[in-house]
Amino acid sequence: MDQTVQPWRGRAILHVDMDAFFAAVEQLDHPEWRGRPVIVGGGAEGRGVVSTASYEARRFGIHSAMPSAQAARLCPDAIWATPRFGRYRELSRAVHRIFESFTPLVQPLSIDEAFLDLTPSPHGDHDPVSAARLVQEHIDQLGLSCSVGVATSKSVAKIASDHEKPHGITIVQPGQEAAFLAPLPVTTLSGIGARTSERLRAAGLHTLGELAALDEASATQLMGSWGPELVLRAQGVDGSSVRPTRDVKSVSHEHTFARDVRDREDVEATLRALAGKVAVRLRRAGLAGRTVTVKLRYADFTTRSASRTLPVATDLEAAISDVAIGLLRGTWTAGAGLRLIGVGVSGFAEPAEQLDLLEADGSAAHTKSRALTLSVDAVRERFGEDVIGFGSEGLQASMETGESSEDDES
Repeated sequence: MDQTVQPWRGRAILHVDMDAFFAAVEQLDHPEWRGRPVIVGGGAEGRGVVSTASYEARRFGIHSAMPSAQAARLCPDAIWATPRFGRYRELSRAVHRIFESFTPLVQPLSIDEAFLDLTPSPHGDHDPVSAARLVQEHIDQLGLSCSVGVATSKSVAKIASDHEKPHGITIVQPGQEAAFLAPLPVTTLSGIGARTSERLRAAGLHTLGELAALDEASATQLMGSWGPELVLRAQGVDGSSVRPTRDVKSVSHEHTFARDVRDREDVEATLRALAGKVAVRLRRAGLAGRTVTVKLRYADFTTRSASRTLPVATDLEAAISDVAIGLLRGTWTAGAGLRLIGVGVSGFAEPAEQLDLLEADGSAAHTKSRALTLSVDAVRERFGEDVIGFGSEGLQASMETGESSEDDES
């Protein structure tokens, strides 16, 4: 879209996305690696996966979540780096201090991206377009790179930031949202995964412009209750606000059953799914917690909760899930009807303090586990929350439903 500076009217939202963040940090700390293909993740000799690849490595077709052995075949001369999460967190904090120097309205999405609300005011120091350029310049001074999208809404800004990577700034002027989105494929819009996109293609809908033209009844028929909102977002309409996540005390998910559930297998499967959602939210917010809590509401509306505090903090699905299942088994007897269950994590500490409590070789196992987990996060971010997950037998894929969740987020 037009990159010239024009007076901005209305809301102004920036989405700042760091470019190949983990790999860029490794190249910053190892100047001799600059300009060379760098892969962060599990080593090529094992069953590891790629967490992040530098843009030099991406030219060989390497991407996040790719098996390391495949990446090694595509680029045998690549430099492999073991993830250093403490260092990434340190530089992430430096980046977020830059954001907060422009506005207190910063909503981190993960360690390497955030929304900023820079809606002009009579007392503002910068117009949004100038601010986007200054944010990028300040991050350049750290020795890192970012791409920025500027728009009137979060959803359009997020799409815009990916439009000219790496080190791009894409500005969608007020009133130009629908025109910017119209030619893009429907899968560009967050919330449209594999199965939903299949339904849309079968209906002859391939672009966001075609999706934006749907009436409410057709949208609901194709995509369920979430459909009309997706149509609005395809039109560039998104009124969601930037929500700073400071002073968060806990992260939790709850699920209310349509009818009382008494079967152990059903209850435990739901609890594991909730633990997974909590883990994803923790990682996106850059948090890890020591205390896991399970909440149970019985058929007679009696509510009970149980907690366990771990010696170190975690943001990993398996650890949270295992503790939650243990708390459930100590609190609930199969056959007793449940109306609601929930999982929460509190007692936050730095993710760098975590260790893998379940493995004998603690540090190495934890590093591999986090590399795999972050790769899964990348796949979920691109293709939908339900496309891949951790089953009892390891990593497994599942079909994405395309429907909105019934979970109540607290």
